[in-house]
Amino acid sequence: MRVFQTQPAVLESCYRLTVVFLKPVQSLILRSTVLQKSLMFMEQLFKKAVFDCHMCGQCVLHSTGMTCPMTCPKNLRNGPCGGVRNNGNCEIKPEMECVWVSAWERSKKMPVYGSNILGILAPLDQRLQDTSAWVNEFSGKTESIQDEWSN
Repeated sequence: MRVFQTQPAVLESCYRLTVVFLKPVQSLILRSTVLQKSLMFMEQLFKKAVFDCHMCGQCVLHSTGMTCPMTCPKNLRNGPCGGVRNNGNCEIKPEMECVWVSAWERSKKMPVYGSNILGILAPLDQRLQDTSAWVNEFSGKTESIQDEWSN
């Protein structure tokens, strides 16, 4: 399933469709534990297979070239460290392309959200680990983190 990572525009379209589908029912999701658990199960199933998701609860794929920054061995959320090798690979895992090199290249292929890679993301809130990113988004938890951090 990781073959989809080479198609960031397709993944971006899937993300946009998910937003269109879930947004109208967000209040229903927030009121139903069963729907929240179902949504989390679907996130784990799909995002683990496609993005090696670590279930941080604060998904920023649409802002990082449909590349999960949590797959960085250093968990860096706002760009590469100073140890990116000349060939674009990671200093910690030399056989792996730097997550941020991938994110930058993939973001260029995303017509809608591609420019989001230029923004600075809020630090990761560890309290949201192993929770649904969609539920956190709908409940305002991720927005409040961004607001607190940027003020």
